[in-house]
Amino acid sequence: MHLTIAIPAFNEEKLLPDTLAAIKESAKVFETMDWEWELVVCDNNSTDRTGELARAAGARVVFEPENHIARARNAAGQTARGDWILFVDADSLPSSELFAATGRAMQQTDILGGGSTLTMGRVPWWAAFWIHLWNGISRLMRWPAGSYFFCRAQDFRELEGFSKTLYASEELEFAERLKRHGRRQQQRLHIITGQPLITSDRKLSLYSPWEMVRLLIATVFTGGRALGDPNACGWWYDGRR
Repeated sequence: MHLTIAIPAFNEEKLLPDTLAAIKESAKVFETMDWEWELVVCDNNSTDRTGELARAAGARVVFEPENHIARARNAAGQTARGDWILFVDADSLPSSELFAATGRAMQQTDILGGGSTLTMGRVPWWAAFWIHLWNGISRLMRWPAGSYFFCRAQDFRELEGFSKTLYASEELEFAERLKRHGRRQQQRLHIITGQPLITSDRKLSLYSPWEMVRLLIATVFTGGRALGDPNACGWWYDGRR
């Protein structure tokens, strides 16, 4: 088995080194399974040392000039040499236990993709509530979070990756297409629940709860059209890091 770990990164010099270090340490479990793996980072038009730090850590770096998370994920995924692609966000710390559970899922013939539940450690009560709510929705709907999403490379290419019309929630739209694709092959998406992904809580300090909720309100009242507007999706694209 050959696995590609793909990381989209825009101005991530602060958090990317810790993410790469965690991945390299945790990926030793794949080596015990006699799997080959590679690390690909998409530098999404960064103005800091993101690309330089990724290369120094041994990653293969590709470049996407348009600041767009779906395009960045696609750029990394399209160059994948692996049989499977595991997308991990640049502010996340996957554990060896999570990677081991992911490897076991990939070995099941009825699974064509999936993700994991999330944790941020100690956070305000309202953030803990939303994380708990999201994890419940993720398990119920089999929606992987964009911060940890794995799928077969063949299926990723056949479905042409993440939608370039969306600036947020592109992973949910792709998950729905992947589920439909899987049903035709009697395969399913799987959400790992026992080993949550540790992801950054930086948005809690950079944005107010109102700013976070505003996109949800705009999405509901525009019938989802706000997700196709980068200005409406500001807390992904306004550059705050």
